[in-house]
Amino acid sequence: MSILETIPDIPVHSNGSASPGRSVQNSVSGDGYLEKNIPPDAEELSFEVSYSEMVTEAPKRNKFKKSDFKKEDYVLTKFIVQKTRFGLTEAGDLSAEDMKKIRHLSLIELTAFFDAFGIQLKRNKTEKVKGRDNGIFGVPLTVLLDNDRKKDPGVKVPLVLQKFFEKVEESGLESEGIFRLSGCTAKVKQYREELDARFNADKFKWDKMCHREAAVMLKAFFRELPTSLFPVEYIPAFITLMERGPHIKVQFQALHLMVMALPDANRDTAQALMAFFNKVIANESKNRMSIWNISTIMAPNLFFSRSKHSDYEELLLASTAAHIIRLMLKYQKILWKVPSFLITQVRRMNEATMLLKKQLPSVKKLLRRKTIEREVTGPKMSKVLQKSPSSRRMSDVPEGVIRVHAPLLSKVSMAIQLNSQTKAKDILAKFQYENSHGSPECIKIQNQRLYEIGGNIGQHCLDPDAYILDVYHVNPQAEWVIKPQSSF
Repeated sequence: MSILETIPDIPVHSNGSASPGRSVQNSVSGDGYLEKNIPPDAEELSFEVSYSEMVTEAPKRNKFKKSDFKKEDYVLTKFIVQKTRFGLTEAGDLSAEDMKKIRHLSLIELTAFFDAFGIQLKRNKTEKVKGRDNGIFGVPLTVLLDNDRKKDPGVKVPLVLQKFFEKVEESGLESEGIFRLSGCTAKVKQYREELDARFNADKFKWDKMCHREAAVMLKAFFRELPTSLFPVEYIPAFITLMERGPHIKVQFQALHLMVMALPDANRDTAQALMAFFNKVIANESKNRMSIWNISTIMAPNLFFSRSKHSDYEELLLASTAAHIIRLMLKYQKILWKVPSFLITQVRRMNEATMLLKKQLPSVKKLLRRKTIEREVTGPKMSKVLQKSPSSRRMSDVPEGVIRVHAPLLSKVSMAIQLNSQTKAKDILAKFQYENSHGSPECIKIQNQRLYEIGGNIGQHCLDPDAYILDVYHVNPQAEWVIKPQSSF
């Protein structure tokens, strides 16, 4: 038996409220700080309105000034993303099916975004290179992940790449010029051959490899992918965008849509890579690897084209790619968050699909009933056919109450009365209290999150600061489940 629990309608918190005059919501900055308001040296970013609409509706007199490439990190604007009452959503928080829709919608939005600047987004045909079917180097990311998932079904970033990260982090983060060094050529060749032959069988001995060889092979890993980690076909449009002179904010918006349009394997790998490089940059005082150095060194490995280009085109491609990597490194904390306007569109697409599925059987039933009515005479039969208990949705909980399931906890189910201030973290705290009482359950709940499942969304891992009544009103058909959050 589940019990009905009410979370008190507590006073308005300083980190989020709809009360006039007191609304100061949580926000996340491009540097990863939690802010309660907008500092004077920062600029607010909104994920609620379509980027292309923002550009189209912006007055012509407020055209953005051109941003020059400079080595100083501080020239990149600090952005603050204000949390709405729905919180913020990471790309990994949505189901695979919904992320497919996000990618499709992002490409449409990206085309409209460039079109607002009079730039045609041409996806130039790139030379397709068939990758290897086995080994490590020159193997497509999807093939590597398929092999890795035989060992770990939940892996999102190739295991060999994660091992390269670990080797550098073990002893190389303070090594001067870590990504400039070439390492011992003979050893690098030997390790490459051994990795190709032994890694998938778990027979490669990692203890003999030092951080220098790991850094060299990390660069080679990306450089030898059949296609570059980031699509170079978007570069010409991005170059034109910068030549038109937009502010960094506009460049970020274009890049944000590009990232959202990436295939899952590329996006997840890129996110892990940027997080790793930020660890390297955090030790700049000792390793001399600044955001500028990392981006310049890695650009040719992450953006490359096998087509022939002039020297000028190659130089322009390299400088633009390096600038894009700097943007990724600077805005690592917010670049992988899914814009809420795209999630809204996904909900509408799912609702349209549900409506279509619902209408098709209804039309068939209607035609079948009309046929029976013609064959069977008498008003009684007609009245019986009109009474359909399935036409009404039966609910086992009243309005504003959700039943939360936690299959991995001892307290597996609880009905909770929502109010305007109930957050996801409040529900998690309630389950933690009910499941603690001296048991290890209180530790287990720490790694769990509240999920919105079904209705007009496939699966949505909710931000702990999301106001659940707002989510409930948007998706009243959803089920609510507490379970572990997926990670890399």
